[in-house]
Amino acid sequence: MATVELLFSALPEHVRTARLVAAAVARRAGVDEAVLDEVRLAVGEACTRAVGLHMSHGLSSPVRVSLIEDEKKFSIEVGDEAPHRRFSLPGGTLGTGASAAPQAGAKANENGNGPGGGGLVEAEGALLPGARDEIPEPVPEEDEGDGEMGLAVISGLVDDVEVTTDEHGGVIRMSWPTTEPVLP
Repeated sequence: MATVELLFSALPEHVRTARLVAAAVARRAGVDEAVLDEVRLAVGEACTRAVGLHMSHGLSSPVRVSLIEDEKKFSIEVGDEAPHRRFSLPGGTLGTGASAAPQAGAKANENGNGPGGGGLVEAEGALLPGARDEIPEPVPEEDEGDGEMGLAVISGLVDDVEVTTDEHGGVIRMSWPTTEPVLP
């Protein structure tokens, strides 16, 4: 299993570099040429989301991108260190990608959709990492909309996506099937 790890400062101008590196490694790993645009777009959305979360929480830690080449699939993990209070993912999945079982803290949304209902699932979450005696102000709902839109775009681009979050950060895992890589 070959892995390439990329750490970059949480600045929007570095997202393009992450997209280019991801596409180059995916091509070398054997991801179908017709899917490379989807890889670029999905990585761009995931990295933009992570950068936005870092910036909105005032974090100086880098965004993490791992590019993992397995025997029959290529995976990308984009990690952030922002505390996640709540998120929704189309299809009723929360943090485990394919799990149909509702998770602790999951509840139905205002449309009546919820755990096992195939709609949006919401979860209430945690405090800032390292917070001692004070409770931080939550991120305003309107600031979370872009991140949720990014998740919707990613889930539309990638068939195999898993999102996990907690008070210490989140990871978006995406994977694509590979064929025999063409080495230069």
